[in-house]
Amino acid sequence: MMASHRPANHYCVSRPVYSKRAFDEDNDRQIPESRSFREKLSASSKCSSSRAKQVLKGLFPILDWLLQYPTKQWLPSDVISGVSTGLVCCLQGLAYALLVSVGPVYGLYAAFFPILTYFFLGTSRHLSVGPFPVTCLMVGSVVLTLAPDEDFMRPGNESMVNGTLLESESMEVDISAREAQRIVVASTMTVLIGLFQLGMGVFHVGFLVRYLSDPLVGGFTTAAAVHVLISQLKMVLSVPTHSHNGFFSLAYVLSDVFRNIKQTNVADLVAGLLTIVTVMAVKEINAKFQHKIPVPIPIEVIVTVVATGISYAVDLNSRYGASIVHSIPRGFVPAQFPNIELFGEILGSSFSTAVVGYAVSVSVAKVYAAKHDYKIDGNQELIAFGISNIFCGCFSGFVATTALSRTAIQESTGGKTQVAGLISALMVLIVIVAVGPLLQPLQKSVLAGIVIANLKGMFMQICDVPILWRQNRTDCFIWVFTCISCIVLGLDVGLLTGVVFELGTVVVRSQFPTCSTLGNVPGTDIYRNFKDYKNINEIPGIKIFKCNSPIYFANIDYFKEQLRATVGFDAVRVFKKRNKALKKIHKLIKKGKLKITENGLVPVAPLGVDNEAFESEQDPEHVEGGAQQEVEDGSRQEIEVEVQVDWTSSLPVNVTVPKVNIHSLVMDFSAVSFLDMMSAKSLRLVIKEFIRIGVSVYIAGCDDDTVRRMEALCFFDDVVTRDLLFLTVHDAILFIKLEASNGNISDPMVDKISQMQDDKEPLPFTEDEDRIETYDNQHLAIHGLSN
Repeated sequence: MMASHRPANHYCVSRPVYSKRAFDEDNDRQIPESRSFREKLSASSKCSSSRAKQVLKGLFPILDWLLQYPTKQWLPSDVISGVSTGLVCCLQGLAYALLVSVGPVYGLYAAFFPILTYFFLGTSRHLSVGPFPVTCLMVGSVVLTLAPDEDFMRPGNESMVNGTLLESESMEVDISAREAQRIVVASTMTVLIGLFQLGMGVFHVGFLVRYLSDPLVGGFTTAAAVHVLISQLKMVLSVPTHSHNGFFSLAYVLSDVFRNIKQTNVADLVAGLLTIVTVMAVKEINAKFQHKIPVPIPIEVIVTVVATGISYAVDLNSRYGASIVHSIPRGFVPAQFPNIELFGEILGSSFSTAVVGYAVSVSVAKVYAAKHDYKIDGNQELIAFGISNIFCGCFSGFVATTALSRTAIQESTGGKTQVAGLISALMVLIVIVAVGPLLQPLQKSVLAGIVIANLKGMFMQICDVPILWRQNRTDCFIWVFTCISCIVLGLDVGLLTGVVFELGTVVVRSQFPTCSTLGNVPGTDIYRNFKDYKNINEIPGIKIFKCNSPIYFANIDYFKEQLRATVGFDAVRVFKKRNKALKKIHKLIKKGKLKITENGLVPVAPLGVDNEAFESEQDPEHVEGGAQQEVEDGSRQEIEVEVQVDWTSSLPVNVTVPKVNIHSLVMDFSAVSFLDMMSAKSLRLVIKEFIRIGVSVYIAGCDDDTVRRMEALCFFDDVVTRDLLFLTVHDAILFIKLEASNGNISDPMVDKISQMQDDKEPLPFTEDEDRIETYDNQHLAIHGLSN
């Protein structure tokens, strides 16, 4: 009847007090099935029609949607989207080729070839595959390092005198040789990037990209935007600069720009600035009125057409010395294999570029997959981009990934599938085979302006810094550190430095985990940090310690420090002090300065003679082994007697023993996900240290995986048994109270000691686990201190 009056938000549970072992027995714990590597390999290699079909669809995701493609409903939208995206792809391909320091036509190749393979292999239906400023700049930095202008200098003027070739002091760059070598470097690096991505996809190591957190990627891409801006500044101003790469390269480039600022070409500067302002303004209009405008205004295309027409009509190159594209040949260059000899020099940069390209692509793909309710396979994406880059590199293209701006256009204009991507590739093909030469009068400063205008989104990430500072300062430090490192040290080294710093913050945070002392909410099974709540009390004689982190080699010492602070004493020091006091008491008893009575140890006044009354005053009931034993030579052997020492009261020896105010310690491991070998060994030693001074230790909340890891690490032995594991903290507390009420838990303030024979002195305590013996869980006996 009382239950009917219980409030609706209360519940009552009646169950046994569960240790881990009792719970496993009552619920028939199942041992997880473990298969050998051979069994796993055999199971994975089994062939059947359904499995073959599944593997085929995994390799070619196009089979999932192409056979069900609703042509009438989706094809018109895909065509419109493909045309719009294709126009942007053409212009961005031409512009981003400047970042790679190769001819603009190779940017068209990079915007065409990858789409063909991704159409069959990719799992995203909305990605627009092609060049991306950050990865293009990373490739371009390697190109400038391996093929700088200085390697292709030749005499500017030549003359013949008496059949002898004379060289003038002026030198000029052999542009054709330089361009040929640079495209070899770029395409070779693209193939190597593809091989890295393909390898990671085949071996399912796409998880590596998870180490690139959002703050790290934000800082990296913002720094990359700074690099892109500085690299295009010389194009807008049309001033000569040297090739710089590596540490402080931006400072050197800026120094060259300002040193030659007087050589600025006004026609290029005006064209570049007008392009930046116009493109950015129209993009703002597109974003503001995106719901009212059916198709975004293709401002890059409009600006390019207008600028090309003006340059051709006015003849800016001849009359004003403007820098123009000059040559965009029709058609394709023959396929060529990469220069394998370069692999050793570009290995590190290629790997970092491969990881960055994949991270950017998957991040964008996941956004649109979640929006349109389909799944992305990360490993298949690696395979798709790997093969696409290998294919692209063999046809003189450079690295391809995706760009948020192009993908946004493809999706916002109605793109449903990669059919839109195929249409955009068709638009690029038209430019390559027909329209390309018409763009030859286009100023390079216009292309640079298009690149700079598209950096706005990356620069706006700076606004994330104040937000990160308020939300999580560690993430803010990662963002700022990565950004500064990439600006100062270069993108590849800076990215590696940022990753190391990020991992360092994880180590530091786990090395100094949050530890707390728990108390009980009266009348409940709820335990919380008693410092956070007023209505929470500590349980007398019991300490509950919680660690909110995995325990491993780096934080085990900190764990022990926090544990000592929680219990209020050092178990090792307590043991040593008690051992020292017992040794002194033992010596005083033998010298007759102390005598053992029923009331404990009583000092004896010095009589100037040996204590003859020591043995005669002993009650036989208190003597272990009964009456005194006779030895063969007629002398009597000293016998072991027991006496209780109250460690809380003053001792008859001048030794200060720390007070132990608890009889039980409960460690809440509900937040501990794993232990390693060193932490398991140290933790086992800590538990034994507490047991030796009469403090019972219990571990609560371990999940089954943690227990299995403990077993694998040989954590349990004769002293540290599985019986100390409990299902929850409350189970452990109830068990302790039950044991105390049954008298099974003795008062830890009183320990029994036994007098030893003269030849059995107590051994000093050592922290070396190999010399630690097993003692009684409740008492500390002198006869247990010797071997």
